[in-house]
Parts: sequence; C-alpha cells; structure tokens
Amino acid sequence: MLSGGAIAGFELQDVRVSVYDGKHHPVDSKEVAFVAAGKKAFISAIKEAGPIVLEPIVRVAISTPAASIGDVTSDSRRVARASAARTRCRAGRAEIQALVPLAELQDYLSRLKALTGGEGTYTMDLSHYDPVPPRRQQELAAAFKPEVEAD
Repeated sequence: MLSGGAIAGFELQDVRVSVYDGKHHPVDSKEVAFVAAGKKAFISAIKEAGPIVLEPIVRVAISTPAASIGDVTSDSRRVARASAARTRCRAGRAEIQALVPLAELQDYLSRLKALTGGEGTYTMDLSHYDPVPPRRQQELAAAFKPEVEAD
C-alpha cells in the first residue's frame, strides 16, 4: 500500500504504523488472512487521516538577455509563485529567480528559447513539496483506479 498509493496511486511518505492488538489461532490463522486484514485496516486508517497529494516545488534561476526580460517575466508569472519571484539585471543579462511547481516546467525550455531568440537558459533545484491545488487533488483521486483484489 505504501508504494501503490491510497488516493491517487502515488507512493505514500511519512507514514508510521503501529499494530497494538491481534490474536492468533494455531488452526484457523493463516498468513493470507493477516495480510488481508492488515491491508483493509490500513486503507481504512488512511481514508480517515485525510491524505493529500504533494507536488515538488523547484527553485528556478532563468538567465535571459535584458531585452527579453518583459516577455520572460510575463510568461513566468503564469507558473511562478509571484511572492517568491525576484529579478536582477547585470551586464546586459537578466536573472529571474522563482519557485515553480515542477509540473509547470515540462515544456518550459522550448517556450523560453522562443521568448529569448534561443538565448535563454534556466537551472533548477528542489526546494520543497506543497499540496496540489484542491481541484487537481479531486481530479487525481477520481482518476485513480486501485487494484481490486478478490476476497
């Protein structure tokens, strides 16, 4: 269950499980029964805990010619956390730093090259994880089809 996910099929993290009760009967107890009971209890506990999907947020440093700064910043504000964006100009080049959901950078290099005449570049490194927006959480949960096991 930890690797297969509970609400959207993504691996669970930061989960602690404590088993505090259980009984065993030498004739009727079988390993498969304990595995099935543990899985059902885990699924029930996860649903009650209110899990959320997290997405990676990356710190991006975009380098562009100063003449392209307006185009790049207006495009970057669509995906960047506006409160975390910073711009600095030096020697005909501009550097924009922002925090961006990694999913928003899927085709960003081609967009950046188009906006800067092929002269823009960027680097990124992981900053942290944030909750996926509620609407997207619902979409992911609705699309998730957990494995159905025969009882």
